[in-house]
Amino acid sequence: MGTVTIGVSIAVPEPHGSLLQERRAGFGDAAAHGIPTHVTLLPPTEIDAGVLPAVEAHLSAVAEAGRPFPMRLSGTGTFRPLSPVVYVQVVEGASACAWLQKQVRDASGPVARDLQFPYHPHVTVAHGIDEAAMDRAYEDLADYRAEWSCTGFALYEQGPDGIWRKLHEYAFGGPVVPPQAAHLDRGSLPAH
Repeated sequence: MGTVTIGVSIAVPEPHGSLLQERRAGFGDAAAHGIPTHVTLLPPTEIDAGVLPAVEAHLSAVAEAGRPFPMRLSGTGTFRPLSPVVYVQVVEGASACAWLQKQVRDASGPVARDLQFPYHPHVTVAHGIDEAAMDRAYEDLADYRAEWSCTGFALYEQGPDGIWRKLHEYAFGGPVVPPQAAHLDRGSLPAH
């Protein structure tokens, strides 16, 4: 049956996704158009194609346990010199992303794996390009801001052409609880 390379990520919605993808291409990152703009939950992982249904069932369960949360991007960061990456920072939603990626990689699940580096949610805007272009990406997007409500994540497969294609979207299982209704969750009812 062979192997497939999969990844799990939170898509950066429009218009932000396309804008950052175009900026990434503009900095000279040749891979930009083959990688939808995202926050990684599971980095590229090679699996036996026969395991894919188990992965999809696992991701459905993770999504069912998840709840929508606010995501906010602001400013830039870099992993240099350790890794040739410039990124836009996740300044709100990082702890929810960390929880999700841990659930996706759960030791009892079908895609259990260790990471090469500690998990740090981010949106890559330059990877493996020359230093001057990396510096330009870092400076040009220093004031970049975006925010949205994250309502799920998606499973992607990398084709033989190197392009990542969405296989399935997973919506979170529960609604957003409005702040004024949060006291109801604690079991107290308002007085009449």
